Amino acid sequence: MKSTLNRMAMKPVFLLLLLVFSVALHAQLTIVLGSIPANTPPGSDIYIAGNFNNWNPGSAAHKLILNQQGQYSITLNIAPQSIQFKFTRGSWPTVEGNASGGFIPNRSYNYTGGAQTLALSIAGWEGLSGSTGTAAPNVSIMSTNFFMPQLNRSRRIWIYVPPDYNTSAKHYPVLYMQDGQNLFDQNTSFSGEWRVDESLNTLFQNGDDGIIVVGIDNGGASRINEYSPWVNPQYGGGQGDEYIDFIVETLKPHIDSVYRTRPQRQYTGIMGSSLGGLISHYGGIDRQDVFGKVGIFSPSYWFSTQCYSQVSSTGRQADMRIYLLAGQLEGSGSVVADINAMYDTLRQAGFSESELRKVTHSDGQHSEWYWAREFPAAYQWLFADVTTTSTSEQEPVHHIQLYPNPADTVLYVSGAADADQLSIAVYHFTGRTAIRRRAFSNGALDVSGLPPGMYAAVVYEKNTPVAVQKVVVK
Repeated sequence: MKSTLNRMAMKPVFLLLLLVFSVALHAQLTIVLGSIPANTPPGSDIYIAGNFNNWNPGSAAHKLILNQQGQYSITLNIAPQSIQFKFTRGSWPTVEGNASGGFIPNRSYNYTGGAQTLALSIAGWEGLSGSTGTAAPNVSIMSTNFFMPQLNRSRRIWIYVPPDYNTSAKHYPVLYMQDGQNLFDQNTSFSGEWRVDESLNTLFQNGDDGIIVVGIDNGGASRINEYSPWVNPQYGGGQGDEYIDFIVETLKPHIDSVYRTRPQRQYTGIMGSSLGGLISHYGGIDRQDVFGKVGIFSPSYWFSTQCYSQVSSTGRQADMRIYLLAGQLEGSGSVVADINAMYDTLRQAGFSESELRKVTHSDGQHSEWYWAREFPAAYQWLFADVTTTSTSEQEPVHHIQLYPNPADTVLYVSGAADADQLSIAVYHFTGRTAIRRRAFSNGALDVSGLPPGMYAAVVYEKNTPVAVQKVVVK
């Protein structure tokens, strides 16, 4: 680095000309849609129309590309300028609108040149008021086909944001939930919905700060395999480690880079029911460095007794909040007996009474209506000790920064007392792993082999994430 700085001091004019030339060569603005409305008609093409293409709502040259991760993007080769634009589905009658299907003004962006990436979302479509299902307007599909590199398959991802998300600068806690099909929309559920969006919206209206909820669809035929790290001789299982790795290593870094989150463990929860409760239990105990809240509804502890030995062998590693729920009408009371046994196991492993909440009901059944009814109380207890904030608090200790940004061939790290103690993983904006976790080399990371685009970089100190930063590679 010292020799590089010396060369810069010796040749300022040459470098300035080189910088100007580089900007001219990379006059590209990439626009990526982080989410589209849940009521977008299947198979729709999405276009961008603006003052750079005579406001043509269906220009073939300005159709966004749908990648295999289910996200839309387009790269505009334009000169630096102030642009105005809107998204359409190919005509002005299908132009974007607000979440209720009403009119919105033109979008605007001051493009100053060079390789820039703009992450946006579409709130709704004009004329399509609300959803064709029961999802609230502040629920959207982040991706219809988000890639899971750990399992070599893809999945639909839902996003709930608080009602004030688009009108504030707040950063929010995040809850990762299983069986996404059943959380928000009656039309996509296979046995009823949890009404997570309606419940959280009501709580918000009554003064709750709100959270972001990430709903992960189950894998259908792969559900049993993904929702248990242990193999049941009769039913299968065994891919739970890979599934949790997907949430921790791929999905969470993406969410933290695109949405305004509070990424630390004390603001991050995981929740599910039945087998979804089992994998939420496993992920919460196994990755206490990532999750500080665990909601375990009607868990399938019967699937493997190793769920108890996991708690005993892992023990309490950090402050936690764990909510256990079961009904007396589940399995003739056996599910209640199971959570009683788990509660005792957790206590023996070092978890205090204040960190655990065990709730049972005489009318409780293994059903979505029961979990929907009990979700608000569980959420309020799990997140009672956290709030939103106006800052991300992503770098509370080290103030770590990666530079230059945009980067060309090398990323450097600053703000760390000892960069040799840090490692880094880089993920493409679509969720694919671009650089698997590796140590910095003299405070630097070679990114020359990465295609141009937006990435999420996660910096670790030992096994703890200490910074998440959006990085553009040009």
